[in-house]
Amino acid sequence: MTSEPAVTSSTVSPLAAIALKVAGAIAILSALLDFLILLIPPNLTNVQWQLATTTQLVDRGIVPLVGMALLLTGFWLDSSVGKATQRKSLTTDLRFWVCALASVLGLIYLLLTLLHLNAVRLSSQAALAQVSTEAGEAATQLQQRLSTELSQQQTQLGALLENDDLLAQAIQSGQLPADIEQYRDDPEGLTQFLQQRADQAQQQIETEIGTRRTQAERQVKVEAWRSGIRISVISLLLAAGYSIIGWLGLRRLLSLTRAA
Repeated sequence: MTSEPAVTSSTVSPLAAIALKVAGAIAILSALLDFLILLIPPNLTNVQWQLATTTQLVDRGIVPLVGMALLLTGFWLDSSVGKATQRKSLTTDLRFWVCALASVLGLIYLLLTLLHLNAVRLSSQAALAQVSTEAGEAATQLQQRLSTELSQQQTQLGALLENDDLLAQAIQSGQLPADIEQYRDDPEGLTQFLQQRADQAQQQIETEIGTRRTQAERQVKVEAWRSGIRISVISLLLAAGYSIIGWLGLRRLLSLTRAA
């Protein structure tokens, strides 16, 4: 009765170890293939490509870390049931390559933190410059439109002032103020009147443009801050996790090799 659980345990443990190793290896290899596809074709001079690539690499960075944990757990399970791992040297030990890969990925994710922050900075600067350019173009178009409308209104009002019936209809409908008649024989005063109305309209529209520009700039800065904080923190955590697995694993394997 006591031997049956022992037999079952000795049968299940190696199977679980194999399953962990296979699952871990598949997770690592599939993630590395995914990373390779993301990097092809490279476009290092394109800030948006840098931003998108670093974001995706960081978002998918947990997959090989989990794969390494599964793989190393499988080796640990083998040793816990008394199955010795025979190796002639470190280079023939799969755990060595896993720990070496973890060390490399730790360094890569540390560099990705800096690269992503720089890409966020450049992208934010480009977006702010675009907002400024669009606001300047809108102001220029406004000035041109108001100048054209001023000339047209001056011509139309000049014609209305010469026609009493049409002028009375425009005043009654509210299109023109009642004191417009004072400019009948004062073209310079009419020009000043129209210029004043144009200046008021310009000031109002420029205020709206400035408000929209401020809102757009604030939105750009908020999005840049969110992206920079999220990706950089996750990347640093991944760098720490990979470095711990890599350096502690390599140190452990080196001590075992020397002891052997």
